[in-house]
Amino acid sequence: MDFSSSLKLIAPETTLSVVGLVLLLVAAWAGDKAARAISIAAVAALVGVSFLVAPALCNGAMGPDTVAFLGQFRADAFASFAKLLIYLAAAASLMVAPQFFDRWNAMRAEYPILVLFAALGMGIMVSATDLITLYIGLELNSLAAYVLAAFLRPDNRSAEAGLKYFVLGALASGILLFGMSLTYGFTGTTSFAGINAAVAGELSSGALFGIVFMLAGLAFKISAVPFHMWTPDVYEGAPTPVTT
Repeated sequence: MDFSSSLKLIAPETTLSVVGLVLLLVAAWAGDKAARAISIAAVAALVGVSFLVAPALCNGAMGPDTVAFLGQFRADAFASFAKLLIYLAAAASLMVAPQFFDRWNAMRAEYPILVLFAALGMGIMVSATDLITLYIGLELNSLAAYVLAAFLRPDNRSAEAGLKYFVLGALASGILLFGMSLTYGFTGTTSFAGINAAVAGELSSGALFGIVFMLAGLAFKISAVPFHMWTPDVYEGAPTPVTT
């Protein structure tokens, strides 16, 4: 697939990136007084990109025409379904945020922008067909989430939540990246299909260790047992719209 076709498949991600950067400049110049207007623009952007991904879901897109950038990204119907859920959830968290933050006088212009970039990272993750793409999307989401967890600055619990989330999230990212490097070293590829083919036969001990490290890192990220110890404090301390 040529470069122009790949760019067409990542139109939702490109749109969110451009809108997020433009709104970041607006926030820098206008300040917190433009927070509500930026939130409205962010919701409009999320609704707009929902219309961009909806045709792939309605048409049941699949096959080689949905693969972009030499197999690193797939914009098929399943990914479109997940993106629609992500965008709608992000829009909902933006709509309920002003009423919550106004009670603390803590509404900031950066909040909708961080939610946009978190949604962008999650959208990249669900379309990833390669470890590198997965890691980029995961970290884009995580870096925004670290700040969002500590967004309620007058509340000490929010600062504690952000700090714990950052420290343990960084540890999980290191474990995950180490597992990815091991997996690449013993399978010779970072694509999901290539790794599946490499481990279909006899599984080497190095590849096994790499997969275990990757699963442990992902389990930390999704707070799966027994890697869930950070979740109660972070969910309690983070602002309710952020937890949403």
